[in-house]
Amino acid sequence: MKAIVIDHCCAAEELHVTELPIPAAREGWVVVKIHAAGLNHSECLLRQFEADQPHINTPVVPGIECVGEVWQTAAGSRFQVGDRVVALMGGMGRSFNGSYEEYALLPESIVFRIESTLDWTSLAAVPETYFTAYGSLTECLLLCEGDRLMVRGATSTVGRAAIQLAKAMGATVIAACRRESSFAEMQVLGADHCVIDDGNISSQPLKAKPNKVLELVGPRTLHDSLLCVTTPGYVCNTGILGGQFSVPQFDPIKYIPNGVFLSGFFSNYPTQATIDGLFALIDRHRLQPQYSRVLPLDQIAQAHRLLEDGIAGGKIILTINS
Repeated sequence: MKAIVIDHCCAAEELHVTELPIPAAREGWVVVKIHAAGLNHSECLLRQFEADQPHINTPVVPGIECVGEVWQTAAGSRFQVGDRVVALMGGMGRSFNGSYEEYALLPESIVFRIESTLDWTSLAAVPETYFTAYGSLTECLLLCEGDRLMVRGATSTVGRAAIQLAKAMGATVIAACRRESSFAEMQVLGADHCVIDDGNISSQPLKAKPNKVLELVGPRTLHDSLLCVTTPGYVCNTGILGGQFSVPQFDPIKYIPNGVFLSGFFSNYPTQATIDGLFALIDRHRLQPQYSRVLPLDQIAQAHRLLEDGIAGGKIILTINS
């Protein structure tokens, strides 16, 4: 089968298709015939910085998510051959081979059966991106109908998904963007209002303050987000788009305003119940998953260059077994 394998840190241009044997199912593991896979910035970080670290099981096939169908099972499996599935996280593409290949041997704990009429390409835009947005909204922000949600980092892939999902859940959505030229696109996705993110939104005269903020820029703007919300208010830090990974000399008593609740979403532990809820919401509201580029596996170098340079304009999808 065709696969992309890395055994050390490298440039995007060094990625190429190679051949591997098709794996065989074993107890607790299932072989998935991969139809498509979404690309993620974590895969760039793996290629650029992490592949030489001892916690990465190189040589390894990258890729932390995929969609496809069950190809082979072992005795006692809860899956049947032909089941439509998504798979994501749990060490995929780091501890064991991931989605940049035609057939993947994956632990059943990260494989989830789905019911959906979406085509494979649209499905591939969902797993990690929409799961991250959905988990942030439901598990951390406890989003309810009537809430006023600000999405900070709205033009990112997770931000776009969050706008769609939050609007479907009955919230009023405020999209925070760096450029006014993005406003029209955000409104098409479902944003009710848009604001310019100048790093100091809490000082802007907003039409209505949000009671909840999904923070995707990260620690760089987190304190400002905490100052943006009403009391009580909720802020979930999910992203690190601002390139700052922590809050220096964090003093929670002084940093977090009274009556404001701060949480963070860690996407490494999806469950069947969460995946079911996500796809039910997408299906019920006929949401169209967002993606910008579709490339075949043999154009992986181009795909990673687009990802690394941040010029794809949205989610990149690899088509594998079309």
